[in-house]
Amino acid sequence: MRLKLLFLGIVLSLFFAACNKDEDVTFDLDAKVNFSIDSVLFDTVFTSIGSSTRRLKVYNPNPKAININNIKLSGGISSAFSLNINGLATSETSDLKVNGNDSINVFVKVNINPTNQSLPFIVQDSILFYFNGKKQSIPLVAYGQNANFINSGTISTNTTWNSKLPYLIYKSVTVAKDANLTIAPGTRILFHGNSTMSVKGTLTAVGTKADSILFASDRLEKLYMDETGQWNGLHFYPESKNSQINYAIIKNGIAGITVDSLSENNKPKLLLTNSIIKNMEVVGFLGYQTELTAFNNLFFNCGQYLLYGVGGGVYNLKQNTFAGYNLNFPRKTAAVYLSDYISNTQSANLTAELYNNIIWGNLADEFTIDKKDAKTTVLIMVKNNLLKVSTTTYGTNGNILNMDPSFANPEMGNFKLNKVSPANNKGFNLSSDDYFNTYLHKDLNNKSRIFPSDLGCYENN
Repeated sequence: MRLKLLFLGIVLSLFFAACNKDEDVTFDLDAKVNFSIDSVLFDTVFTSIGSSTRRLKVYNPNPKAININNIKLSGGISSAFSLNINGLATSETSDLKVNGNDSINVFVKVNINPTNQSLPFIVQDSILFYFNGKKQSIPLVAYGQNANFINSGTISTNTTWNSKLPYLIYKSVTVAKDANLTIAPGTRILFHGNSTMSVKGTLTAVGTKADSILFASDRLEKLYMDETGQWNGLHFYPESKNSQINYAIIKNGIAGITVDSLSENNKPKLLLTNSIIKNMEVVGFLGYQTELTAFNNLFFNCGQYLLYGVGGGVYNLKQNTFAGYNLNFPRKTAAVYLSDYISNTQSANLTAELYNNIIWGNLADEFTIDKKDAKTTVLIMVKNNLLKVSTTTYGTNGNILNMDPSFANPEMGNFKLNKVSPANNKGFNLSSDDYFNTYLHKDLNNKSRIFPSDLGCYENN
């Protein structure tokens, strides 16, 4: 009997020892952990002191255990976010073992006051994971002010955005084919870093002089006021049609407006009027074999081009100011460049009408028409413009060459004309133009245009 009890005790001891034995830990540099999501987003609309929780699962896909040396919030105790790691509320923990093919839970909470106007629209942090000599991180994103938060959204039906709250775009928003997004006067559309608005249907963004529409970065601090490259821009795809932007400010992106096809009907692909496009890292308007009708617009401070149209197309440009002054970086390319050519397999006819524009800047040639393909037709009417060019090619038809337009204060973004400007009272009479009564009879400041008008987007008469 004693032998049986002794044997049973030995078996039980071995059993419990086996159960309590620590699992081997891998220190392999190629070992990794996986996460249930690639970022933690808080897109709940906060109405008072905001508080919400999200779960992140951390998986160990390896057959052996991994020792996570440290898990912490990058922002530490000052972060708007807080963590609960396997039941422990903390902003940091150390030496947490995750067995092979097992997981742990990390709960993330955010506590912010969305009515605090001093907060940025996007509140960010990250969770840092250190193990086996390397680091992985998971971004944390919430918004700090009340806004309509759109994360990779698609607009599939006719929709109107109003000016009650800003629209904050995270990653992207797409206007689907045959859908119309109407944006009311005074609306603010703010884009987080590298985000885009893609238009495959119709965009109708019609503001007023008193209530313009804003397309800009979500970084509204003074430090970022004129910073380029903070978001991607607006992109109009081949299936888009009948879009209009009036009285808008588009600023601080990479390529302000990109359009890559001709109109599908007898209406302009894009009608751009009374708008300001500025502070773009690369280009204000980028066109690929496309159509642009543009009146009373101001383009300035773009890294390479203010307007770049290649592969042919149709351009109707009247009473615009293209000011090639660069506040942030040197520029080596013409302010306005139009060409019939993209590549050896991509070229098409180019038609362009330019009346009463100012195209000026620091370079010897700020206006270039480039014909490269002998098989295409290039039809250009350049009349009553003030141009900065190194040749006399355009020295007829009322054009003024290489005379400083005498802007009021270009360093401060003021491109109104001084009283001594050679561009005063030099405009071609556009009163018979199809768009005269709707757009061309007034300037960007909604001031009546009297002919002979001043050149550019501002009228002094």
